[in-house]
Amino acid sequence: MQALGRDLAGELRAGMVVGLDGDLGAGKTEFVKGLAAGMGFEGVVTSPTFTLLHEYEAGARTLCHFDFYRVERREEILALGWDELLEEPDSVLVVEWAGKFPELLPPGALRLRVEMQPSGERRLLCDSP
Repeated sequence: MQALGRDLAGELRAGMVVGLDGDLGAGKTEFVKGLAAGMGFEGVVTSPTFTLLHEYEAGARTLCHFDFYRVERREEILALGWDELLEEPDSVLVVEWAGKFPELLPPGALRLRVEMQPSGERRLLCDSP
C-alpha cells in the first residue's frame, strides 16, 4: 500500500482531495504513509483517528490527513476548518473513511476504495466518476 501511495503522490496537485474507504485494517493509513513519503515528507505518519486531523509539511505542499472514523456529526469536521482547508492552494487533503460524509468531498475529488483479498493482498479501486 505504501508503494501505491508513493506512486500516486507524483500525480497529486495542490488543491486535490482524496477520499479513502475500506474495511478496518485494509491499509488506508499505510497508503497515506506512502503518499506523504512520495510528496517529500520524511517524518512519521500516524492515523488521526482520535485527533481527526494531522498536517504534514511535504516540500512546497501540506498534506492534511483526516480520519472520519470516530466522527459522529459533520459539524465536528467543519469546526476543524474544513472549508478553509479546501480553499488552501498549497494543500492536498486525504480523508480516511470518507464515505461517512461523502457530501463534504468536493466535486472532482478522487475516491479510492481499498479491498482486502482472500490471499491477504490489497486491491485499490477508483470510485471517482
